[in-house]
Amino acid sequence: MNTRLRLLAAALGFTALSVSAQTKWDMPTPYPAANFHTENISQFAADVDKATAGKLKITVHAGGSLYKANEIKRAVQGGQAQIGEILLGGYANENPLFGTDNVPFLATSYAEARKLAAAQKPALEALLAKQGLKMLFSVPWPPQGIFSAKAINAGADLKGVKWRAYSPQTSRIAELVGAQPVTIQAAELSQALATGAVAAFMTSAATGVDSKVWEQVKFYYDTQAWLPKNAVLVSQKAFDALDKAGQDAVLKAAAEAETRGWKTSEEKTKVWIETLTKNGMTVAAPSAALKADMKKVGDTMIGEWQKTAGAEGQAILDAYRK
Repeated sequence: MNTRLRLLAAALGFTALSVSAQTKWDMPTPYPAANFHTENISQFAADVDKATAGKLKITVHAGGSLYKANEIKRAVQGGQAQIGEILLGGYANENPLFGTDNVPFLATSYAEARKLAAAQKPALEALLAKQGLKMLFSVPWPPQGIFSAKAINAGADLKGVKWRAYSPQTSRIAELVGAQPVTIQAAELSQALATGAVAAFMTSAATGVDSKVWEQVKFYYDTQAWLPKNAVLVSQKAFDALDKAGQDAVLKAAAEAETRGWKTSEEKTKVWIETLTKNGMTVAAPSAALKADMKKVGDTMIGEWQKTAGAEGQAILDAYRK
């Protein structure tokens, strides 16, 4: 009996040793491997691997290959994936706090976006904690502009146009300018343009380059409407299962990824816009009329967001506007 117990204990000990020797996390992301967000995340995963001496392995599944963009948050909450990347604004219908950085013309530069992110962070972290999630870091896209198959001189030129929507905010913009919103995720954009499913949309120059939009659309208007953020979320349960050294390694790599991501986003914006020009696109500032029409859209949506976000939203705006 004693021998059997010793063997059992040895077997259990071996199992425990194997588990503690290496933990594996799956990390779905929505964007292609060559996208700057994905490259930054791949570096984050490599840094964690190195810092933990291979004890924590994060496998990055790029381009929506494991879960589609709109499935990632639920997958992490449900434990199907331990960690994942989401576009925060894509969940504004769930709670308006997720859409803070997608409110048009509220923050229109990197400096303003940093200030807004700091104002948003406490309420956002509290919201995610209630859902069993922890935000490790967030990185902004470049300022959002309008891509179009035809020239746009004023808001009226968008009336009836098939408009790519990827968040509640982009759908609302379509409604306010009279366009037809069509839900298209980033990974499907090239095909949607090729088939004529969409003819205009607001996104960053980075996504434009990723999708080689110059093959179908010829105009880009640098409206700098907002700087939406991607966030890397981890299951609190998965994070808590790590030992202290593992948790520290993840948090350190996350902090470095956030700093690196913001820097890369800002530095590459000029390069991406130059790439659009080199590939035959007309890149221009919005006309006075288009700028005025977009400002009206922004004023309306800031007011709407403030109303739906309630006291928490007001507190964020007050902190941001200090």
